[in-house]
Amino acid sequence: MTHPPDPVADVCDRVGEDSIRAVTRAFYAQIPDDPILAPLYPEHDFDGAEERLADFLVMRFGGSTRYAETRGHPRLRMRHVPFHIGQAERDRWVQLMDRALDTELGDAEVRERVREFLHGVATFLINAPDR
Repeated sequence: MTHPPDPVADVCDRVGEDSIRAVTRAFYAQIPDDPILAPLYPEHDFDGAEERLADFLVMRFGGSTRYAETRGHPRLRMRHVPFHIGQAERDRWVQLMDRALDTELGDAEVRERVREFLHGVATFLINAPDR
């Protein structure tokens, strides 16, 4: 049985790791003032959260494996269990990430593949009913 090609495996080859890190910076720049997402991020670990997301995305998009080397398997659902993620949190995360993608990722075809992937991951991480 063959599997379809991974739609995001070549993203870092296409746009570079620096572009993925720029998207992550642009995303996190919006978080501190956001009334829905800011409470989910511990202030003492804000920089760490940004670095972990950047490392994860770079790895997932075919770049450096630093995330796996330092943190192991992503285990995304397990790692997000402590945080209330309902539809509202998912939708806001997607909205802010879409804004970051639109401003930082110039390749439209790659941007849409990344957007589709991240929307799916955000939905997968819903772990609570809306408040």
